[in-house]
Amino acid sequence: MNKKLKVTIVILFSLVALQSCFKDEPLNAECDIEQAYIHTDNPEEVFFNVTDTIVNVPYDASQIVFNVRRHADVAALALHFRLTEGATIVPENGSVQDFSAGPVTYTVTSEDGQWNRTYMVSVNKVATITETEIAIDFENYELEPEKKKYYIWHNVLGDGSLGNDWATGNPGFRISMSTAKPDQFPTTPLAEGLDGAALKLETKDTGPFGKMAKILLAAGNMFLGTFDLTNAIMEPLAATRFGIPFDKKPIKLTGYYQYKPGDKYQNKEGKTVEGKTDIGNIYAVLYRNHDSEGNAIVLHGDDVKTNSNIVALADLEITTTTTEWTPFEFEFNYLSDIDMDLLENRGYNITVVFSSSKDGAFFEGAIGSCLKVDKVRLICEEEE
Repeated sequence: MNKKLKVTIVILFSLVALQSCFKDEPLNAECDIEQAYIHTDNPEEVFFNVTDTIVNVPYDASQIVFNVRRHADVAALALHFRLTEGATIVPENGSVQDFSAGPVTYTVTSEDGQWNRTYMVSVNKVATITETEIAIDFENYELEPEKKKYYIWHNVLGDGSLGNDWATGNPGFRISMSTAKPDQFPTTPLAEGLDGAALKLETKDTGPFGKMAKILLAAGNMFLGTFDLTNAIMEPLAATRFGIPFDKKPIKLTGYYQYKPGDKYQNKEGKTVEGKTDIGNIYAVLYRNHDSEGNAIVLHGDDVKTNSNIVALADLEITTTTTEWTPFEFEFNYLSDIDMDLLENRGYNITVVFSSSKDGAFFEGAIGSCLKVDKVRLICEEEE
């Protein structure tokens, strides 16, 4: 039994009405793009890495993005797709399309012709980051477009458009608490922060389904990367995929926070740990995104601070209770030297992570722990 079918059975058993297509279908509805790839004779002239030619598509995604070099010609590219069995796609699989004017819409139809789903596919020209102080604000949020069940956040790209580099565990929480309102999810916006909107993260009880799945709490979190809902039940630590390509040398993180731990710290079995208080966590990691053989690397919940490819880590544990906006500033600790040629070619990934419970990834913490964050800045080294 494959992983996707296992997830489907678990979710159907719990009566959670998640949908893969736009109609009321179970999670394994057969109208999905599973993988997208671009073939080119000279990939090194178009892409930063050969592995960038392939995008594995989570089944809950509706946007597919390829990142290419700034001078790449994107006016005539043939995209190929691996679809769920029996599905068809329009425009035709492998047909040449012009991506220079923006995203191209693809429609996938199931084998029986009853179900369909659309994807927006973009080929983005990536320019070198010019700022040495990168603003991380939380102004650009909205309800998830398809179901409007929870909030998502966007980052501002170099051309002023909005990207999708921020992820949260909200999609996973929806599996366990399908009746929750958007403001009841672990990660929510705070309309009035220190300066405009802020981020609110709160550790939540996952309810009866969480007990059945032995995932008893969900920490509020946000991170640069993606959340793979396919793994949320069977391999939850693999669901968080940390990091996006980065071409600057980070020096420190600054910003403001408020924090209040929950009343009772519990272990992953749900038993109260007497004398232990929850800890909030803000951290950032810079790591090599390919190994020596050219294989792509991504960090997950179980190795985001320990993987051998990490070159720098900045880690702030929040142990002080405060209801006032409290400034923070902490530096990156470099474990190895930066390869500047690799850096210029986006050979490193960076993630910035906010969590209401430091050990929330291992389902330990205190229900009700609340971390609020605003006006974060990632400070990078100035180029000579």
